[in-house]
Amino acid sequence: MKINEVREINNDDLKREFRDQKRSLMNLRFRKSTMQLTDTSELSKVRKTIARIKTVIREREIVKNIDKNEDKVEGN
Repeated sequence: MKINEVREINNDDLKREFRDQKRSLMNLRFRKSTMQLTDTSELSKVRKTIARIKTVIREREIVKNIDKNEDKVEGN
């Protein structure tokens, strides 16, 4: 999943996707430890997707806090 695709997802779906990706990563780690995983690059892909999701979530938190702070400054 590309970063632009992640940015298009709303917050609720983004959190759901985050949980799904974490679960997928856990399953991949189990499969790797039991020698059932043939394509180990999947681990890297899932980790990068999780990082992209966390980045977008954090960006949205920062924007929300900036907007909140601007409202306080304008109110004074």
